[in-house]
Amino acid sequence: MTSPLSDLTQSLLDAAHRAGAEDADAIAIDGTSISIDVLGGRLEHAERSEGVEIGLRVLVGRRQACISASDTRRETITAMAERAVAMAREAPADPDIGLAAPEQLAKSWNLSALELADPAEEPRPAALEEDARRAEAAALAVNGVSQVQSASAGFGRRRIHLAASNGFSGGYERTDRAISCVAITGEGTQMERDWCSESRTFQADLPSPEEVGRLAGERAVARAGARKPATGAFPVLYDERVAASLIGHLMAAINGMAIARGASWARDLLHEQVLPAGLSIVEDPHRPRISGSRPFDAEGLPTRRRAIVEDGVLTGWILDLATARKLGMESTANAARGTSAPPSPSAGNLELTQGPHSRDDLLRKMGTGLLVTSMIGSSINPTTGDYSRGASGFWVENGEIAYPVNECTIAGNLRDMLKTITPANDARRHLSRVVPSLLVDGLTIAGE
Repeated sequence: MTSPLSDLTQSLLDAAHRAGAEDADAIAIDGTSISIDVLGGRLEHAERSEGVEIGLRVLVGRRQACISASDTRRETITAMAERAVAMAREAPADPDIGLAAPEQLAKSWNLSALELADPAEEPRPAALEEDARRAEAAALAVNGVSQVQSASAGFGRRRIHLAASNGFSGGYERTDRAISCVAITGEGTQMERDWCSESRTFQADLPSPEEVGRLAGERAVARAGARKPATGAFPVLYDERVAASLIGHLMAAINGMAIARGASWARDLLHEQVLPAGLSIVEDPHRPRISGSRPFDAEGLPTRRRAIVEDGVLTGWILDLATARKLGMESTANAARGTSAPPSPSAGNLELTQGPHSRDDLLRKMGTGLLVTSMIGSSINPTTGDYSRGASGFWVENGEIAYPVNECTIAGNLRDMLKTITPANDARRHLSRVVPSLLVDGLTIAGE
């Protein structure tokens, strides 16, 4: 029988100490995942995985090493610790690594307020299969849908426990429940596809399979007859489904690892204007039932709400302990990690200020331009911010959608693009990144 995760992490710490580590932290993850795919009304694929993964980081002086395993036997844990210590002794020294001081650690948290795990029973595979089948049937019922490429339903549950030799020990559980569908319209070279995917922490919050399938079908049919748009400089409206990618590029640029290396187009923008006045980006790791919420970070520091951008001005970087030390700053409690690597900084729940107008209002404002609903590929220079991505969506004329488009590229510079964004009011609150549709001026579109 598998030991409780807290016992496993303590066993890892004890083994590390016996092997000669000066400090150590350990993580244990007990996960269950179920995925069901349906095609043509029949079960296409069913997969279930479950097991415990353990990870150990040891520190010897200013040297560190990480090792992971899926075997939790005592002899395996002992061997892990011995190998990790041997690896650390050969690793290059880094003056900035190290555990948190005891006074920095989270002392208490309220897991019930975060509602990270659905207390309902794990869904039966037959129930997931029925959800996928219903989504597929709803998509096929949309006039103009020629086939459904995939219809899936899934469930996941993970228990996580983190412990360290500085005295920290804590854990939590999270769940997710998802339904997705990809529909196709047309035949042969005229085929176009689109999708709908919904995921929630609680089963009761998930939309019906019929709604997911219908949206996938309607979105696919709307793309029938897509062609390349005109080439030139036009405004671009990023649909809410893809708008969060722009904010994601900003988060990557202000990540402590990029800043510490000097390899970011935002390296000189601290306390400078990065968004239009009036817009803020707030990180809130304590939103109930949201996938990016957590009571503490991967180094045991208490998470907190903060404005990363306030009234358009960048207020700080995204830091873990090591990057904060490199930059002479304090950690922002943004450390994240898996079992096989040391902590690194990562942003969690984010929310961009929404505007007063709808997406349709922004379409009318843009007049002629491109509404982007899907993106593929990415060519972004992390040092200069030069931006180029493949896109598809709809051409807009006189403020109204004229026809669907595909096989085009949009290009600009992120530093300039972000300063011109105009947000709509259509962000979905259940997402970890709450970002509405965004209108961006002055991009170059390469089409015909």
